[in-house]
Amino acid sequence: MGVSNLTIHDEAKIEIDDIHFSPQNKTALTRLLKEFKHIEALSKYDLVVDNKILLYGHTGCGKTTTAKAIAKHINKKIYILDLSMIVSSRLGETSKNVATVFKKAAQEKAVLFIDEFDYLGSSRSLNQKDSAEMQRLVNSIIQLIDYYPNDALLIAATNYSNAIDTALLRRFQLKLKFELPTKEELNTYYDSLLARFPKEYHQFARAFDISYAEAKDRLQQAIKAQIILEEENKQK
Repeated sequence: MGVSNLTIHDEAKIEIDDIHFSPQNKTALTRLLKEFKHIEALSKYDLVVDNKILLYGHTGCGKTTTAKAIAKHINKKIYILDLSMIVSSRLGETSKNVATVFKKAAQEKAVLFIDEFDYLGSSRSLNQKDSAEMQRLVNSIIQLIDYYPNDALLIAATNYSNAIDTALLRRFQLKLKFELPTKEELNTYYDSLLARFPKEYHQFARAFDISYAEAKDRLQQAIKAQIILEEENKQK
């Protein structure tokens, strides 16, 4: 099976500077991007960049968007591999497919984004035979990660980091936690979304204790409802 059948190609529609990060994540990502910018200078002293990142935490808080924006910022192609879509009952075939994607991304010095990384922890719910096969898959991926080139970038994302094999977790130099935004952070986000709409659409009941993705969906639904109502009133 070819790489094109296993991965998704998508480009970021947002700049890295426009994403709302926690102070800790912003500091870590700024350092990472600077390392890639000066990768040649660092390599002269045999200093390698931190090129393996784990993004974990609450769903809808920007992990996938962050991976795409990073690829855009460092001007690299991104391959998106969803483990939940390719891990099958034929785990030997899965291992081969994953290796194919790793090889292609490495050759192109690309960003490889592995989504649903916790799917490798599903061996806990398998029978003894399947669990052994899953462990072989995990070992195979550990080797692929270890030999991923320094001038390429590997990003993995999960909502359930506690389901991941600890040997896998140790391979990532950076582990960034994505949490639900605070009320202040969401207000800033709402303001940024509303900036492109006329003021008459700004009367929106803001919800909190939700993710950025949920906030965006709610706001857009509310504005669409207002626009449709206006259009229908014009026809009366």
